[in-house]
Amino acid sequence: PLLLSQNYIYKLRLDSITKSIPLPHNEYVQQYIDIYAKRKDMFGKMLGLSNYYFPIFEKALKDYNIPQEIKYLTIVESQMDPHAVSRVGATGIWQFMFGTGKAYGLKMDNFVDERKDPVQASYAAAAYFRDAFEELGDWLLAIAAYNCGKGNVTRAIDKAGSRDFWVIRQYLPKETRNYVPAFIAAVYVMNYSSKHQITEQACNLFLKTDTMQVNHFVSLSALAKVLNIEDASLFALNPSYKKKIVNGTSDLPKRLVLPKIKGADLAAMYDVLNNEDLDNKMQVIQANTDDARELRKKKPASVSSSAIVYYKVSPGQSLNTVAEKYGVEVQDLKVWNNLKSKNIVPGQKLKIYTTRKTVLKAPLLYSSYIVKRGDTLSEIAEKFDGATVQNIKRDNRLARAGLQVGMVLKITKG
Repeated sequence: PLLLSQNYIYKLRLDSITKSIPLPHNEYVQQYIDIYAKRKDMFGKMLGLSNYYFPIFEKALKDYNIPQEIKYLTIVESQMDPHAVSRVGATGIWQFMFGTGKAYGLKMDNFVDERKDPVQASYAAAAYFRDAFEELGDWLLAIAAYNCGKGNVTRAIDKAGSRDFWVIRQYLPKETRNYVPAFIAAVYVMNYSSKHQITEQACNLFLKTDTMQVNHFVSLSALAKVLNIEDASLFALNPSYKKKIVNGTSDLPKRLVLPKIKGADLAAMYDVLNNEDLDNKMQVIQANTDDARELRKKKPASVSSSAIVYYKVSPGQSLNTVAEKYGVEVQDLKVWNNLKSKNIVPGQKLKIYTTRKTVLKAPLLYSSYIVKRGDTLSEIAEKFDGATVQNIKRDNRLARAGLQVGMVLKITKG
């Protein structure tokens, strides 16, 4: 009687969850509820990570008219780890195989693996579920297909003569038989964590972020130093870049996610990201770290100042002359720039931590504007005195790709 009473409570709780997908309670689901309810540390982490990732998933699912409950599949798939790789090579939060990822528009090359990009992969997953539901006509079958493929589900339907997941379950691959019950159990535990003494753990991600489009190559490590944060915290916001370099071009700008930056610093950030002529005069910009929780701002032990100079080597110069010019040690120059010898060449850029007062703030002879959905160049130009479409295109090197939502435009002051 006690067991029946407990099971009835679980059923009532599942029935009470607002949902578009049926979440029945049965012995298979209960088995996974029992397993997951004991994994308090894991689900505590999932609750913390959900504060950052769930809004990303929810937007993609909403845009494709997919039930919001699908977001909980990321717990079963990868525990919301963008770097997760399965034994067969499925990669990212949504665990895309290479071929499936390509088929749904994800890019994988020497610089990027968009299976690890939470935004891009979420839209690809939403597109897959749209196609699976249109073909199979049932959300639990679409979820099963996400695990084993639409072909296996179709064959199981033919064998069972039914389109009910619980009827065809025995004809599905072993892993898929448990996949749907595990999904339902994950939905349950995330919604009723407090009933099982599961406490949310801090999320090591900046919860307040800015998204920008950059149109040339940017080193994430160099940018982290400019923002005065740990490299790892910026890598975590941009997990798809394999070489820790954002490989944007004028034809194909790339998305960069940053900790929230004060509005007054956006123009300076534009210089850091998009001004190829900025050889020096780069000033540290303080990121808003209020939501980093367990992350702490990085301060290099050998640096007492907040200034970083990027210096272009002139003909005839040596490390000694550059070191003397900025009052630093040659050995420090070698360490800061990963130099194995003292050899440098004209045109080479050197990173220098300095306390000299010659370091100036990036000249802000313009305003900055973040492109919003629906914006046109003519509408943007009208917002600023003296701005013209031609000047905006010239100053921002806009090419065929045109405007991208989130792109930061430099608007020359009239």
